[in-house]
Amino acid sequence: MKVVVIGASGVIGSAVADALEERHEVVRASRRGPVAVDVGRPESVEALFEAVGGLDAVACCAANAPTADLVTAGDDEFTAGLPGKLLGQVRLVRTALHHLNDGGSVTLTGGTFVEPLPGGSFGALVNAGLAAFVESAAPELPRDLRLNLVAPGWVRESLVAFGWNPAKGVPVADVARAYVAAVEGTARGEVVTVTA
Repeated sequence: MKVVVIGASGVIGSAVADALEERHEVVRASRRGPVAVDVGRPESVEALFEAVGGLDAVACCAANAPTADLVTAGDDEFTAGLPGKLLGQVRLVRTALHHLNDGGSVTLTGGTFVEPLPGGSFGALVNAGLAAFVESAAPELPRDLRLNLVAPGWVRESLVAFGWNPAKGVPVADVARAYVAAVEGTARGEVVTVTA
């Protein structure tokens, strides 16, 4: 299978690419990689699919949304996750429909807050929106294409990089296994939560 991993230079994306490379041809894409893509820019997403043909699957691990205080953040700061994490991934799916081989799949990235996080209300909204989109859009996909979402909680390796306590984090290898299962499996419209 030929799979493009978007966000392959990040903690999750690199682990997903490494895990998939054991059995598949993997194209690593990221904002600053040799195969460049920014899911927040429509022209960048289209250029990716034009440059990399013959794809069977897309795993998007590049999505993030910053935290923003509900009371003090301005509209632009509060909605900063819309172009990339929410609308960018929706656009990615809509573009992939025209480029993936029959029976291919797209796996998106959401997130899970095990407990409320200060400044996380917009992130929670985006994550819920992505889950609803995947569940509703999956039955509409043509040509036996599949769509799923992996929703990790805090990743242990990221918590270490932030200088935070990694005890409540899930190992990145566990998160990577969820993406591999989505790419290689038969699930449609599933939201896979991965938490510690």
